[in-house]
Order: sequence, then structure tokens, then C-alpha cells
Amino acid sequence: MSPQPSEAARGGRIGGGSFRAPSMPRSGGYSRSYGGGGYGRGGGMGFPFIIPIFGFGGGGLFGFLVLAAIVGVLVNAVRNGSGGGSPAIGGGYQAPRELSNGPVSLLQLQIGLLASAKSLQTDLRQLAASADTSSSSGLQRVLQETTLALLRQPDLWVYANVESGSVPFNTSESTFNRLSMTERSKLRAEITTNVGGVRNGNAAELSSSGDADATNEFIVVTVLVASRQSMKLKQADSGEALRETLRILGSTSSSDLMALEVIWQPDGSGDVLSADELVMAYPNLQHL
Repeated sequence: MSPQPSEAARGGRIGGGSFRAPSMPRSGGYSRSYGGGGYGRGGGMGFPFIIPIFGFGGGGLFGFLVLAAIVGVLVNAVRNGSGGGSPAIGGGYQAPRELSNGPVSLLQLQIGLLASAKSLQTDLRQLAASADTSSSSGLQRVLQETTLALLRQPDLWVYANVESGSVPFNTSESTFNRLSMTERSKLRAEITTNVGGVRNGNAAELSSSGDADATNEFIVVTVLVASRQSMKLKQADSGEALRETLRILGSTSSSDLMALEVIWQPDGSGDVLSADELVMAYPNLQHL
């Protein structure tokens, strides 16, 4: 359960990406074009030759949304295959309605740090002010700089959680957006933003970091990634496992990176995130 907006801290957000399908070569006169921009919409999957099984790891809402995406595709595939679908190609074989694309890996990393990690907020604000979030290379830089900033604060890591899953291509955008909206709804407002090349920041709100109790108040950073490349991440049950996960995420290539969200709270002057608020908003975090 997320805290009510009146109780939540304000935060910041950097993100962008595209879910356009890669161009497909023409074959036998059959072709399918895809379009989109920004968080663009990709092509559908249609009835596949073999119904795939996509896996996921993690619990809570993340696991539920990933599983719902998988079930939805399988149900649609069965419906399309059983109802007067595509014309048969010799021997009664049914052709798929649309070319299918490989699964998309979704990964969510959350880290709770002691509030004394104020330099991390400064790093993220500066990144939001300079990053090009309208290009894949710019998003790769955001991911690398964010993971590096987190790697430089190991003594302040207190909580963490890592969840990952693979979903069919044609549900990846909607699933990613639902996960993003879930995390954004935990913020009372977004002060610093740079999304899809559009920047916004309120200097007056950021003029002071505010006073925080370094031992009883926290900063939480969420990194949400959509990648064409399958990744195997360890559960963040120790500092070493978290360090390895950050290194793997930071090495994601720009060609594999489809979409990225970096969300942090608090970000406003005087805003704090107490231990009770942290547990309420991020129940899946594990103590390191």
C-alpha cells in the first residue's frame, strides 16, 4: 500500500525510451511495418507457431503485472488460433497474423539509503539537467551514471530489492508503463524531471536539502529498465549481490536498452522519508 499524497515526499524522475519493433525483412511478399515514437507502440504478437512460456521472478505488484501480461497474451493467442484466424498455408497450417518479436526483459531495482546520502540527490539533479533522454545513447548514459552514483555510496545502503521478468513484446510497453505509474504514484509531486527530452525543475524548491536525521530517514531510488537482452540478476540480499546487480545493469548496451525510468524521493527542500513511510511505500525492500 502506497502512502497518501499528503504523506508522501516529493521526488524526481529521469526517463525515456521507445518500444518500436525492429524493422523486419521482406520475405515471400509478406511484410509488416511498425511505427511509434517516444514511448512508442510496437506491433502485436498474433497467434504464435508455438505458445511460449515467459518467466518472472519477484513478488508483489511487479510479479503480478508481469504474470498478467503473459496470461493476456496466451489467452489472446488461443482465441485468435481457435476462431477463424489467418488463411491456411498448405496442409491446413495457420499463418500468424503478425510477425512476432522476442520477449522483453523488465527489471526493477530499488535501493533505500540513509538520508545522509544527499550527494546522490545532487548527482541525480545534475544528471537530469544535462542528460539527453530522447536518444538511446543518452539513456544509456543516464543508466550508467545512476548506477555509478549508487555504487559510490555502499556504506549508506540499508535496504534493497531486485525483481525481473520477461514479457511478450506486444505487452512490454503497457506493462512497463504500469510499473512506472505505480512508482510515480508514491510521490506527492515530481520536482526535477527530464523525460523524453523534456526538462522541468523548480530551483526554489531545491534551494535547500533540508534537515534530515541520517539514521532514521531515508532516500529511495528506483531504476526500471526494459531491455531486449535477457539478464540474470541476483536477489539483493547482501551488499556484494547488490554491487554485482548494479554493475550488470550499468553495462546494458544502448542497442538493448528500450526504456528507462529513474525515480527518487525525497527531492524537495525539507522533504524527508521516514522509516515508517519507507516500509509503507516499499514493502518489498529487504534489509541488507
